[in-house]
Amino acid sequence: MDIAALRREYSQRGLQRTDLAADPLQQFQRWFQEACDAELLEPNAMVVATVAADGMPYQRTVLLKYFDPQGFVFFTNYGSRKAQQLQHNPKVSLLFPWYGLERQLHITGMATKISTMESWRYFSSRPRGSQIGAWVSQQSQVISSRQLLEAQFDHMQQKFKQGQIPLPDFWGGYRVVPDSFEFWQGRSNRLHDRFLYTRHQDGWDIQRLSP
Repeated sequence: MDIAALRREYSQRGLQRTDLAADPLQQFQRWFQEACDAELLEPNAMVVATVAADGMPYQRTVLLKYFDPQGFVFFTNYGSRKAQQLQHNPKVSLLFPWYGLERQLHITGMATKISTMESWRYFSSRPRGSQIGAWVSQQSQVISSRQLLEAQFDHMQQKFKQGQIPLPDFWGGYRVVPDSFEFWQGRSNRLHDRFLYTRHQDGWDIQRLSP
């Protein structure tokens, strides 16, 4: 296969400065709604990049569960690799790859744990199987087999077969408080439209970037 020959022209639409909302969160809401309306697979999927103590970067895809004026919230095991890296360095980047719309959105910011009550509100809304899965998984740890994982799931099902499943003390959410947004729209001849929002004391600056 000639990978170098894999290419396509991006020609669905453009992005002009006059198209943009003054507030990047409003612009995010527009693009996110359009991704949902287009029925893209997992429109709330985002790549979270963190950096280990030795300087090695790591990336993984997680699901954005909600956003508000304070930031973007996702959930994880607090013993996971990403959580350990966030404890060392809370600076993160998020990437929403909306390929079907020839778009991507890059966000940088700082991640902080949300409150236990806020984590509980989301945890209690999850399907029961997902709640049990949170108790079972020692995320990022080496395990001997899938059979062991499934046996632990069966054990937890029996343990919690009656009543409400409690929130694990090792599981919860992070809120990424953004300091920059880059909206990227594919264009023909690789002359893509890129606009960068950067936070300043009174609001946001918007600049066009060369592709």
